Amino acid sequence: MSVKKYIPNAITSLNLVCGVTGIWFAFVQGDCRTAFYLMLAAVVFDFCDGLAARLLGAWSEIGKQLDSLSDLVSFGVLPAAIMMTTYSHMGLQGSILYWVPVVLALFSAIRLAKFNVDERQHESFIGLPTPASALICASLCFLLESYGAPVHPGIWLIPATAVVLSFLLVCELPMFSFKYGKDIQSDPVTRMKRTALISISVIIVVLVVFFALPWPAIILGIFLVYILENALFELFAPKKD
Repeated sequence: MSVKKYIPNAITSLNLVCGVTGIWFAFVQGDCRTAFYLMLAAVVFDFCDGLAARLLGAWSEIGKQLDSLSDLVSFGVLPAAIMMTTYSHMGLQGSILYWVPVVLALFSAIRLAKFNVDERQHESFIGLPTPASALICASLCFLLESYGAPVHPGIWLIPATAVVLSFLLVCELPMFSFKYGKDIQSDPVTRMKRTALISISVIIVVLVVFFALPWPAIILGIFLVYILENALFELFAPKKD
């Protein structure tokens, strides 16, 4: 019996454990920061399971389904839980807007289902990946609580973010990935996009440090640039015949 075929699924399971634990911290403990850290750990495991599967040649249909189920928990339900808990910290849990983040969980499920049956997304993405959506939500909530006040833009910013991200999850916008493996060959355009994002990310890090902003501003800034870069390229890049 080969042990290596179980390694990717074991890593995926750690993603799921982080997601479930993060939901508990958000809803039961009201601790969005610990939930955020657990989401970051889930992102690491999500990246590593796919990398391990490609490097070990241990891909399986069960692993594919387990990965989607884990991602739904960690990057669909968990960000919705963090947003709803942040809203409750503002004393607004009685508002109808409190329930808007549930829409994000729903569209995350739709996005993951589409990903599983879309043959175009082996080496890149169509629509915003769920980990990117989740990290935008969590880092935004972290910043809102860091600068919290009885009344601040979060009252409308949280539900608006949930709605916009829900659209981006299922739209037809092509987005590049950082997937690596022996069977993945990136084209020059994708390498250029990656280089541009890395370069801008360095600038964002410098600005956040210079202005002494909370470190989640780095994550928020990088993923906003990622969305903008893909959108601008789709709008203005020459189309192939």
